[in-house]
Amino acid sequence: MKKTITIGTRGSDLALWQANYTKTLLEEEGYTVTIKIIETSGDKSQQWNTSFEKLEGKGFFTKELEEALLKKEIDLAVHSHKDLPTEMPFGLIIVGVSKRADPSDVLLIRKDSLDDKQKWQLKEGAVVGTSSARRKCQLKTFRPDVTLKDMRGNVPTRIKKLRDGEFDAILLAAAGIVRLELDLDDLHCLTLDPEEFVPAPAQGVLAWQTRDDDDDTMAAIDKISDFDVLIRINIERRILSLLDGGCHSPLGAYVDTEHDDDDRLRFKAWVNWAPAWDKTPKQLYFQTTNTEDFADKIVDHLQQMKAQKVFISREYDKSNYLYRTLTDLGFTIEGKSLIEFKEIKIRELPKTEWIFFSSKHAVRYFLNQKPKLENVKFGCIGSGTSQELRSFGYRADFIGASTDTKLVGKQFAAKVGSAKVLFPIAKDSLQSIQWQMPKRDNAINLNVYYTVKHSVEVSSDCQVLVFTSPSNAEAYFEKNKLLPHQKVIAMGDATATSLNRLKIKNCTKPTRFDDLGLVQAILGVAFTPINPVPVND
Repeated sequence: MKKTITIGTRGSDLALWQANYTKTLLEEEGYTVTIKIIETSGDKSQQWNTSFEKLEGKGFFTKELEEALLKKEIDLAVHSHKDLPTEMPFGLIIVGVSKRADPSDVLLIRKDSLDDKQKWQLKEGAVVGTSSARRKCQLKTFRPDVTLKDMRGNVPTRIKKLRDGEFDAILLAAAGIVRLELDLDDLHCLTLDPEEFVPAPAQGVLAWQTRDDDDDTMAAIDKISDFDVLIRINIERRILSLLDGGCHSPLGAYVDTEHDDDDRLRFKAWVNWAPAWDKTPKQLYFQTTNTEDFADKIVDHLQQMKAQKVFISREYDKSNYLYRTLTDLGFTIEGKSLIEFKEIKIRELPKTEWIFFSSKHAVRYFLNQKPKLENVKFGCIGSGTSQELRSFGYRADFIGASTDTKLVGKQFAAKVGSAKVLFPIAKDSLQSIQWQMPKRDNAINLNVYYTVKHSVEVSSDCQVLVFTSPSNAEAYFEKNKLLPHQKVIAMGDATATSLNRLKIKNCTKPTRFDDLGLVQAILGVAFTPINPVPVND
């Protein structure tokens, strides 16, 4: 058994961290390890001020390391896995991977560029630094108002440029920031949800590469490699390969796992893909308990998905993210709310420690009455509701992300303990969150609006029906029938339950209480899917 291993690495602070991390793991297994620094084309590109928007995943940061391996100048190359091409040079192999660090992207914002009313607290029209096509594409999708500016240099250099005022914000990988232990107290650091802002395939993972005939090094790496991570990122990388990893189209692919109610391992995949960074991406969510051909089926869906006509039970707003995204992808949207909201005046405001909002309408009809609020915390269900709260100048102290309202209720109850909570609600609405409170007397309901149904006939050529509330679903089926060619999406458990009562059972539920969840669900049913979202049987 070979006891001495030479690691090849780039010379940046982050690359050296990765090499030393690997060195420590191997030394703990009894190996003697040395490190050799090798300059790559990607490093030279940065020095020459060359734009490297197209470097990620194309070998610019790996070619010289691989040549050193083939010449037997080193035994092991340590890479950031997302920088690797999907095809290996002849004679080389990825023999193992590290545990996965946080795969998320981080938005670093100058504190004078913050605006709590805007998505991600980034002021309108902000200048954001990034040279990644994937990050550009997703940023412009959610925030079309921002100005993008290319950014070069290593992580510390980029942060210095932010501090010097070249940008209002920059986007970086969370793993790199954590590994370098940087002091960022003067900046606002926002970790972006990887299920919304989808990372690069294998982001946060180290790849260990050696020669395919070096059995000793393979045996050493086998002792420190994480097999579970390897399975997940192989799916991500397979998606990259099938979508032509040699081109420069922006791709985010992230796979995670959880155990379902039957204790089966369920694989969850979020994909964000567009033909170019300035094109609207297809944003999808898939899940499966069988990973055979999982990536192939995802890519097949992406490539064969067809634009359809969609009815959504709310009013049309051309500036809205959901409508903008779907119409850019060729969908036709018929948006019409089948209910009308009426305000209920607040006569007396109970004194509580928390206020919980289960919808944007509850936020609007409560705060529009300008109640006097002192020393109160806020809870919300979904990012859309929390965004509505921010538009009034308040921030949520709790945001329930799941579409399982009982789960959100339990999480919120654990957060507030024995505190009293005010629930501004619609008259006669379901009270799923309230029923999870340990003491029902601590849940105080306050009717702030009520709904009036307006049943109308809707065009029968709509292929997808999206219901955003129980009342809208009930109003629709008073004058319309479900036709064989139509697929139904229910926003949340309460709406799905209402549809069940109407004998509409095979409805799809989004995994998120926001417009992104609806986009993912609509794109997921626009072609025969592989369990794109949970089905309400």
